[in-house]
Amino acid sequence: MNVVVGRVGRPHGLTGEVTVLVRTDSPEQRFAPGTEYRLADGRLLTVRATRWHRGALLVRLDGVTDRDAAESLRGAVLTVPADDLPPLDDPDEFHDHELVGLHAVLADGQPVGTVREVVHGPAGELLSVAREGRPDALVPFVRDIVPTVNLTEGKLVLTPPEGLLD
Repeated sequence: MNVVVGRVGRPHGLTGEVTVLVRTDSPEQRFAPGTEYRLADGRLLTVRATRWHRGALLVRLDGVTDRDAAESLRGAVLTVPADDLPPLDDPDEFHDHELVGLHAVLADGQPVGTVREVVHGPAGELLSVAREGRPDALVPFVRDIVPTVNLTEGKLVLTPPEGLLD
């Protein structure tokens, strides 16, 4: 299984640099020079250099030498094998791929649905929970609402405030 660590954004300048929307807690490691990414179309991208500019990660890739080449990469998803991710030291932190597929249940055991995706928003992470016959529910991934995550049992417990799942 591969996990997303970034997505290529707009070009920066005229010499082929691209902005990257970072989806990892370790950008220095995931975008280190020499890191390789295989795109869905089979192309191989190799990081040549990175730098931060006004809060955005700028990445220079081998073979991408002008704005047109950089523009052709816009929207490309950068992934790494899940096995390459380092273990987390904090037992209350999880990689996104560990949460996707978990069964969400209420404290009384009533099933709610299955975690479809972890959405990274400006105010924090949300769990998109797929529910049978109903629209997905967006659940804030905070301890007060998700007090228990049990990877071994493949479930998480929700204690949502009134109206959150309506």
